[in-house]
Amino acid sequence: MPNRFTRVVLKVSGEALSGDAGTGVDPDALDQMAQQILQVHDLGVQIGVVVGGGNYFRGRMADSWGIGRAEADNIGMLGTVMNALMLRGSLTGKSDADVRVMTAIPMQSIAEPFIRLRAVRHLKHGAIVIMAAGIGQPYVTTDYPSVQRALELEADALLVAKRGVDGVYDKDPNVHTDARRYRRFGYREAIDKGLEIMDTSAFVLAEEQKLVMHVFDVAGDGLMRRACLGEDVGTTITAD
Repeated sequence: MPNRFTRVVLKVSGEALSGDAGTGVDPDALDQMAQQILQVHDLGVQIGVVVGGGNYFRGRMADSWGIGRAEADNIGMLGTVMNALMLRGSLTGKSDADVRVMTAIPMQSIAEPFIRLRAVRHLKHGAIVIMAAGIGQPYVTTDYPSVQRALELEADALLVAKRGVDGVYDKDPNVHTDARRYRRFGYREAIDKGLEIMDTSAFVLAEEQKLVMHVFDVAGDGLMRRACLGEDVGTTITAD
């Protein structure tokens, strides 16, 4: 079966790596994520990964800690770098794949600076590229950078790994038993209905540039691979 995609970018939240604990990195969750990424890589699909850092620190926690928002976001960006290094360690421990960590903030001793053409070259040569530190600026969550990186790298789709939910629902499925999962809908509808899947700014950019997005449950074994093979898993969001 031919692959649906040639190149994808995966958005991994910090919570997806923390497991049930909700903070830090859970070894089982990290292992599962690495296995799923390798399943996609083994298909011959070029894959980049944008990692969040919410399992360590979030900018919105600034007030409760008495820390300025810009400073809090800088701390969160460092959390994304720690997650990226943990993920690289897990991937290289499980395979002989070339795994590159690229950061929006220069950290020459542990990672490469993110340079678009260099990242594209790594992908074309079969490397897995993990991108950390967002876009290197405060007041931005990982949502917007994941869309931006997918567009910069000319990815066919952005895969969004959510924790504890297998797609996009009309209301919280953990609260409402009659919640209905969308199989496919448009960015404009998501914005109009105020669905809290991603920041509105990320949706607006994705809609403007007609980026296809697939939202799925990170705990679903093999879902990323199945999506790349053409199966409609989770929820597909398009500009239509």
